[in-house]
Amino acid sequence: MSENIIGNVTRFINLEPKEEQFFTGLLTLQTFPKKTILLREGEICQFEGYIQKGCVRVYYLDDNGFEVTILFAIEDWWISDIASFQDQKPSNLYIETLEDSEIYMLNPAAKEKLLSEIPKFERVFRMLVQRNLSTLQHRLVNTISKSASDRYLEFIKVYPSIPQRVAQYYIASYLGVSKEFVSTIRKRLASKQK
Repeated sequence: MSENIIGNVTRFINLEPKEEQFFTGLLTLQTFPKKTILLREGEICQFEGYIQKGCVRVYYLDDNGFEVTILFAIEDWWISDIASFQDQKPSNLYIETLEDSEIYMLNPAAKEKLLSEIPKFERVFRMLVQRNLSTLQHRLVNTISKSASDRYLEFIKVYPSIPQRVAQYYIASYLGVSKEFVSTIRKRLASKQK
């Protein structure tokens, strides 16, 4: 089962068999049913998780109590509240499974042990943070500069499988539009493909 996470890590570094064994020995594979809240606002994030199977979203509640989705994560992606995990401070976010999910969890103590024993893992986590930052910057620019229709088209480029996997209102909350708008644009795109 751990070949996927090893494949993910070895995009960035080479691992000896002993190092692979040490790394996987620090991970805990956990199974979560759909709609499990992995992190709530106010809690301290105690995991960085690699999604073996499933779909997860990160969101916050705005001033009116509406959920605003800021990220979807699917197989072969990592999920966490990086700021809360790193600084061990309360989170402003929620992390929720949208499907039954299998996630390799790495807690703060295990991560420190990993970085102490195999320092080259610093590169892995640096690359993950850089990719996360790049994704969020791209999302911010799109939100500011593109129309809602163009944001939807960009969304399905980045997340081609998500529209079949999650409810439209989650996509709407990610795009900052109504679920009716998402429905309309999907119909329009479907009619163009005929």
